[in-house]
Amino acid sequence: MQPLTLSLIQTQTHWHDPAANMAMFDRWFTELPESADIVVLPEMFSTGFTMNSTDVAQPMNGPTVEWLKAAAAALNKVVCGSVVIKEDGLHYNRFLWATPCGELCIYDKRHRFRMAGEHDHYDAGNERLVLTVGGWKICPMICYDLRFPVWFRNRDDYDVLLCVANWPAVRLEAWSTLLRARAIENLSYAVGVNIIGEDGNSVTYRGGTVAYNPEGEVLIQADDQAGIFTVELDRAYLDRYRAAFPAWQDADDYRLVDEREPTDR
Repeated sequence: MQPLTLSLIQTQTHWHDPAANMAMFDRWFTELPESADIVVLPEMFSTGFTMNSTDVAQPMNGPTVEWLKAAAAALNKVVCGSVVIKEDGLHYNRFLWATPCGELCIYDKRHRFRMAGEHDHYDAGNERLVLTVGGWKICPMICYDLRFPVWFRNRDDYDVLLCVANWPAVRLEAWSTLLRARAIENLSYAVGVNIIGEDGNSVTYRGGTVAYNPEGEVLIQADDQAGIFTVELDRAYLDRYRAAFPAWQDADDYRLVDEREPTDR
């Protein structure tokens, strides 16, 4: 199987300004390496991490989703990231995965960051997503999801755990520690894309976009500068490591039961 190449775009975003963000990412796209299979944008890449969901949300046929689909087609690459979506009267922090052939897959953030009130402004997803590119299986998550390993336990159904985020500088050590732990415990690659700068709520971000192999070794590590960080993942290494260290064979069997009250929105 061929290697998988991801280009991770770490940048500051424009607060509540989708048009400015789309224009900015269009400029970044001109610097992408030809080798990239997947282009990864951060969480809420069109607005910043906002709780004004009713004001900034767009429908699935809105301009941001259409732009993402057009970018994937023009670049001949998968382009992905999360945006604020309104659907059937509900609001989601939704991961969008656009393919060059026009396919659009979605994952709605499961764990909403209550310390910012995200649970009061967004509805929770209830389905995990696993995507396939060239035989590679990729499981996306969004920011705060990273703290909840049970939902993302590898059931021998993915090779790469992909996290898009707006993870604040004050907890940056937790970001790298949790990503590394997810890679080790799931015998998978773990890739995280964060932002830099200060948002409209005066929250500071220091990047730290990173990729780990299943042994917890750093493959690529960004500092607090804007840039495109490209990493190539080796399938032959992954298969060898899983065969030599098959910890998954001793994992506990379990079943998730969701007893949370349904949303009233």
